[in-house]
Amino acid sequence: MVQHELWAALSGASGAALACCFVAAAVALRWSGRRTARGAVARARQSRGLIRLCSPQNPDLDSEALLALPLPQLVQKLHQGELSPEAVLFTYLGKAWEVNKGTNCVTSYLADCETQLSQAPRQGLLYGVPVSLKECFTYKDQDSTLGLSLNEGVPAECDSVVVRVLKLQGAVPFVHTNVPQSMLSYDCSNPLFGQTLNPWKSSKSPGGSSGGEGALIAAGGSPLGLGTDIGGSIRFPSSFCGICGLKPTGNRLSKSGLKGCVYGQEAVRLSVGPMARDVESLALCLRALLCEDMFRLDPTVPPLPFREEVYTSSRPLRVGYYETDNYTMPTPAMRRAVLETRQSLEAAGHTLVPFLPSNIPYALETLSTGGLFSDGGQTYLQNFKGDFVDPCLEDLVFTLKVPNWLKGLLAFLVKPLLPRLSAFLSSMKPRSAGKLWELQHEIEGYRNTVIAQWKALDLDVLLTPMLGPALDLNAARRATGAVSYTLLYNCLDFPAGVVPVTTVTAEDEAQMEHYRGYFGDIWDKTLQKAMKKSVGLPVAVQCVALPWQEELCLRFMREVERLMTPEKQPS
Repeated sequence: MVQHELWAALSGASGAALACCFVAAAVALRWSGRRTARGAVARARQSRGLIRLCSPQNPDLDSEALLALPLPQLVQKLHQGELSPEAVLFTYLGKAWEVNKGTNCVTSYLADCETQLSQAPRQGLLYGVPVSLKECFTYKDQDSTLGLSLNEGVPAECDSVVVRVLKLQGAVPFVHTNVPQSMLSYDCSNPLFGQTLNPWKSSKSPGGSSGGEGALIAAGGSPLGLGTDIGGSIRFPSSFCGICGLKPTGNRLSKSGLKGCVYGQEAVRLSVGPMARDVESLALCLRALLCEDMFRLDPTVPPLPFREEVYTSSRPLRVGYYETDNYTMPTPAMRRAVLETRQSLEAAGHTLVPFLPSNIPYALETLSTGGLFSDGGQTYLQNFKGDFVDPCLEDLVFTLKVPNWLKGLLAFLVKPLLPRLSAFLSSMKPRSAGKLWELQHEIEGYRNTVIAQWKALDLDVLLTPMLGPALDLNAARRATGAVSYTLLYNCLDFPAGVVPVTTVTAEDEAQMEHYRGYFGDIWDKTLQKAMKKSVGLPVAVQCVALPWQEELCLRFMREVERLMTPEKQPS
C-alpha cells in the first residue's frame, strides 16, 4: 500500500518536483561525504609533506657501504660500536626519502624515532636497527589510516605489542609504509596517499597489501620491515619486489593492537611476519620477537621461543612439490622457477616427492571466500561510507554491494561460462551463526585432511609456485583467482615464505604469448595481459611447513636461497 501511494505521488508534476528534491538531497549528501573524504586526502598528504629527514654531519661515513650491509653484519657493527645508531638511522632515513620519491611507498615519518635512539637497549638483538612498519601497526600518536578517510586524524593511543617488543629489542621503528585501501587487495593504492610503484619497473605493481614495505625494502630504504598476511599480503610484495618474506602460523606473533577493517573474523587467519632482503634477516627478526617480552605483553601468544637447533640443522629434507595447483596456470617463469629449484635441491641431496593438497577449488571458493565474507561483506563496506573507493577495489566493493538475491541469480546465470566467478559470488552471501560454525568445522576438517596427506608421504616441507612476475598497476582487481597459491595456506594456517630464485627471461616472455589459463575467463585473460613486458623482473618460489614449524620453514627457505642465489650468502 505504501509503495503504491509513493508511486502515485511521484507520477505527477508535483511528484517530479519531489523526485528532483530527493535526487538533489542525495547528491548533496554524497557531495558532503566526498568533501569530507577530499579533506582527509589533503590532510594526509600534507602531513606526509612535513617529514623532516636529516643527514648526519659525518663526511667520513660511507653511506653506500652501510646500506649494502646484510642485517646480521649491520647488527654486529652496531653492537661492536663500529657504527653508531644515529649514523645508521639518518642514512636509512635519507635513503627512504630517495626511494619514496620514485615509488611513493612511505606514508609517514615516525617522528619520535630520534628519541628512541637514546632509549634503545644495547643488549637487544636488534640494537640500533631501523625498522619500517606496514601502516596497520599502530604507533602512539600516529594515524593508521589503511587508506580510509574515517581513520585520518585518529592517532593511536599506544603502540601495538610487536612495536613495543621491537623497541625492547633495541630496534628503531622509523617509517610507516603504504597499503591498498582497506588492505584487501594485492595491489597497493589508496585515495589518501596514492599508488605505490614497483622499484624494478614503475608500470608494475609492488604487490599488496604490504606493498609499501616490499617497495621500500627492495630499493634499499629499509633493512627490515613488518607486514601482515591474510591472503598473500606479505608474499605478493616479496615476490613482486624480489625480497624474502615469511607468513607465520596465525598466532605465532602477536596481533594485539593491529588496525583493521573487520574484527572478529577467525575462519581465515591473519598473520604478522617479517620482510627483508635475505632469509637470515627474517630469522634474526623472529629470534628477537619470540621472547619473554612478547609472551608477557600478549599471553595469548604460545610461549614458543625460536628453536635454533631446527633452523641450523643440516640434515637432508624430504620435500613435497607441485608445478601447478590446476587453478591458476603458472606463467612460464613460475614453472621454470619451481623446476630449477627442485633440480638444485635434488642435486644437494634432498628428496623431492610430488604432492598436491586435495580439493584446492573447494578450499578457495567455499572455505576461504565464505570465511572472509560470512556477513556478505557488510562490516567491510561500513569503512567506505562517504569515502572514495580506490580503483583497485572498485570491482570488489561493487560486488559486495549487489543485493544477496541478485548475487544468487548472477551466480546461477554465469555458472556455465564463468564457474569460478559463480562460486565466489555464491560464497559471498551472508550466513547464519549456525552456518558459520559449519563452515569453520569444514575448514578444520579440510586442514586435518591435508595434514594426513602430508604425513602419509612423511614430508618435512613443501615447495610450490609463487605468483610472478609483478602484474601491471591496477590489474590485480581483475585477477582474483590468482590468489590461489597464497590464500590456500591462510585457509590451512600453515607457515609459508617466499624466496626469489630467478628473473624473467626473453624466452619466458615469448612463451607467455601462448598463455591461456585453465578457464579462459576474465581472470586468466587479465593475467596474460598484465604479465607482459617483464624481462628481468624477479620470480620467486614459495616454501611451506606444517603449523608452528616456522623454524623449519625458514631453514628450507635458507637452503633454497643458498642454492639458487649464492651471492646472498655471507662472505
